[in-house]
Amino acid sequence: MKIKPFTLALAVLFQFLSVTAFSQKTADLNSLLDKNSGFVFPQTPDKISKALHVETVFYEDANEEKYAKWLTKSGLELYSSLGKNNVINEMFFDVSDNKDLVISGLPYGLVMNKTTLEKAKVQFKKNDAKIQKLGPDSEFPGGAKLIFKNGKHFTTLFFDDKNLLKSIRITTELVDPAAN
Repeated sequence: MKIKPFTLALAVLFQFLSVTAFSQKTADLNSLLDKNSGFVFPQTPDKISKALHVETVFYEDANEEKYAKWLTKSGLELYSSLGKNNVINEMFFDVSDNKDLVISGLPYGLVMNKTTLEKAKVQFKKNDAKIQKLGPDSEFPGGAKLIFKNGKHFTTLFFDDKNLLKSIRITTELVDPAAN
């Protein structure tokens, strides 16, 4: 059986594209995590920008609350409100535009779009993690959120309807869903 050069070139191209499209990326958060892979607080925008090798984008909401965000080369987006003197005491981790990028190197050893709800339940059982189903009007309809406290911070993990991790939120208090 003889393979035509065009067919071979097409096959090689598709293999290359599939490897690069589905490869796992790392978040490069190492210098922002403690020995237990927890995110270190307080932080400053400069420290985060330096660790991620990206510029900080500052913005305000309609209530003139100040925020900062960082879009990493891996596709991971971090954002936070800014406290007095631009101190950061909470952090949100999302994949921009809900892309299906697999991103490792996150707090607690989590992997975006790979860590499952079942794995997270086992991992955070000692933290007395609570699970809540997400309704049809939520950001991830049919999914779930897992909430636990670690030290002074609450961590909320959001999972889609396939039970894959989509978002991490580390806050100083639990956010009332009605506030959104």
